[in-house]
Amino acid sequence: MADFSDATRERAREIIARYPEGRERSALLPLLHLVQNEQGQVTPAGVTFCAEQLGITKAQVGAVATFYTMYKRRPTGEYLVSVCTNTLCDVLGGGDIFRTLSEDLGVGHDETTEDGKITLEHAECLAACDYGPVVTVNYDFYDEQTPQTASDLVTRLRNGERPQPTRGPRLCTLKEMALQLAGFPDDRDGAVAEGPAGAATLRGLQLAQQHGVTAPSYDPNTPIPSAPAKEAK
Repeated sequence: MADFSDATRERAREIIARYPEGRERSALLPLLHLVQNEQGQVTPAGVTFCAEQLGITKAQVGAVATFYTMYKRRPTGEYLVSVCTNTLCDVLGGGDIFRTLSEDLGVGHDETTEDGKITLEHAECLAACDYGPVVTVNYDFYDEQTPQTASDLVTRLRNGERPQPTRGPRLCTLKEMALQLAGFPDDRDGAVAEGPAGAATLRGLQLAQQHGVTAPSYDPNTPIPSAPAKEAK
């Protein structure tokens, strides 16, 4: 049974205190990220820790931990490399990227390199179709990838570099990311950054402006009619 650090226990108390009395169970999601921050995965000991902190059963914790893919239940690399292989990205070359990385790393889906640096996975959708093919590293985006650029990216990660994502702040490790998702700030220089939206993202807005297309106006003070009222009309 793993013994969690004093820092983790203090953070767990801080997380639980964010929620109203009687609603402490709502703290489960950030607590799972917290234990993943310390252990790099959600172990049986982590499940027990969360259950004890919240006064619920291990089965209840396990049901949540096994539902969400961001909670890893076996050792995961320092960098989780996800390749979108859904329809659009696959047509644009996502499958080729995944096969190239799998060959370069010597691992398949949901497998980790021997040095513990990289876990590779194919993802059904990374919600960035306008930038496909897309690869994410710990959920930070690297847009418009090719087999060669993705291979170079992974090589740099294994060499200890942290390439700047296409959009967003500095790249973080899986454990650093888990701490942020638990609700604690990242104090590294450049860890929080802003940037303009990409051209592909703005294209729909630009077309709407060019053609004078706008959303219907509305009065925010007008109450939304109930279902019976709608039927009466």
